Amino acid sequence: MRTETAAQRARLMQDIELTIQDAEALLRMTAHEVGEEAAHIRDRVKDRLYRATQELQDLKEAAIESTQEAAQATEAFVQDHPWKSLGLAAAAGLVIGLLISRR
Repeated sequence: MRTETAAQRARLMQDIELTIQDAEALLRMTAHEVGEEAAHIRDRVKDRLYRATQELQDLKEAAIESTQEAAQATEAFVQDHPWKSLGLAAAAGLVIGLLISRR
């Protein structure tokens, strides 16, 4: 279930990045449009793009930090309980082997 959530997050982040790129391209294409309203809209879009980019960067940093914390917790568990870790790894290997051999 966590793998699905991580994949969904990755797709969402990719979609946000593509949306930001599309909006930036749209801004470049409409740069020649004149008028006070067009300038106001461009300014609003630029501001929102900046905020979205910052939020996306924050999400990436949080994901990296979360992954590093999980890795550290796993390493600490393995260091503190080497025999349990070995048993869990062996059990997981056995289950995966059984599942693969059934196909």
